[in-house]
Amino acid sequence: MSEHRHFILFKPWGFHSQFILAGNKKKLLLGSLHDFPAGTMSIGRLDKPSEGLLLLTTDGKMSEAVRSKKIEKEYYVQVDGEITPEALDQLRNGVEIMVEKELYLTRPGKAHILEPKPILPLRAKPIRDDRHGPSTWVAITIVEGKNRQIRKMTAAVGFPTLRLVRYRVGEITISDMDAGEVREMDLTNFF
Repeated sequence: MSEHRHFILFKPWGFHSQFILAGNKKKLLLGSLHDFPAGTMSIGRLDKPSEGLLLLTTDGKMSEAVRSKKIEKEYYVQVDGEITPEALDQLRNGVEIMVEKELYLTRPGKAHILEPKPILPLRAKPIRDDRHGPSTWVAITIVEGKNRQIRKMTAAVGFPTLRLVRYRVGEITISDMDAGEVREMDLTNFF
């Protein structure tokens, strides 16, 4: 029996968190970033416009452990406007969002303004600049992962997401990685 392999990836903007996508050969997929072994799967997903840390593995049990509610996921989020203390409190305490056509109250998490702004690789498609109004960088940490949850949360408190970067999963970060970079590592010591 072969040993499982694990990778960390800084997913660039515009890529799908998949290896195979039936029907459309023009979509950017993870397999074009690295020669991954057969059976590699992403642990969780980041939607096409989202960037940042994506863990990949050939081990389904590892995937289950990382997706558990014991593991924090931290996102750096550029929101439209100057976020208010009240909106930050709402993000911390839980926000009602739509999940599968039903209202869902998110679990309590952490949220604070990032000062100074994070230094991140330039995005393939630029974000609007300050001439179009102010924006704020916020760190949001959650332990769940509903579809487009962070985007729905910031919109629910009145500050839509402009850029979303998953910075950390558990103790693993993208602090010294470039967009598109892949590193193989042993994740068994982390989860």
